[in-house]
Amino acid sequence: MFKSSILASCLIAASSLGSFGQSDQRAQTILTEVSDRYKQLNGFKATFEYTYSTDSDGVIQTNTGEVSVKGDKYRLELDDQIIYNDGNTVWTYIKTSKYEEVTINSVDKDSDELTPSNIYTIHQRGYTAKLLGEKNLDRRPVYEVLLTTNKKNSQIKEVKLYIERNQKDLIAWEIKDDVGGIFLYKFKEVRKNEPLPDNYFVFDFTSHSKVEIIDLR
Repeated sequence: MFKSSILASCLIAASSLGSFGQSDQRAQTILTEVSDRYKQLNGFKATFEYTYSTDSDGVIQTNTGEVSVKGDKYRLELDDQIIYNDGNTVWTYIKTSKYEEVTINSVDKDSDELTPSNIYTIHQRGYTAKLLGEKNLDRRPVYEVLLTTNKKNSQIKEVKLYIERNQKDLIAWEIKDDVGGIFLYKFKEVRKNEPLPDNYFVFDFTSHSKVEIIDLR
């Protein structure tokens, strides 16, 4: 079964340039260009497709979602939940035919987990970067960059980024977890400089008067 908590930790702000370990210079240059392009955006909204597979079982699940990002804020919409993050608080809203609940957490700004608002700067968070080469992905020329964690206890061991060669846009990424699972994400449509008000990233309690609240702050 696909773990949505992993998805929230693995999708798409920026900090000072960190250590690249033994990263090669070409990979470092490409990732810096991608990060710089992201910082110039006022915000973006994108639809994406994600699959979860293992080496032994192949593809286990395929689904779609939508993500909106503005600075360190994001909103992630999946088929069974919506995650709101305004940079300080995270609301995870789940609605089924039987119940409706929202779990509230404070943002741990020192955490190493990946989120939709830091996938563009993941290379600054304790990973070694290596340019594997160039290939075509969905008929688009891309750079294939492998990031390997420098932390022994990291839940995520490897991240492979697919970066469009000419525009330096991140169009897909592949994540390998610590139990052999592989998550593959592909942007389907990206709307750049999307006007996103700050309250778009905050859960609206007035519209959900019957929601059960689980406050873990």
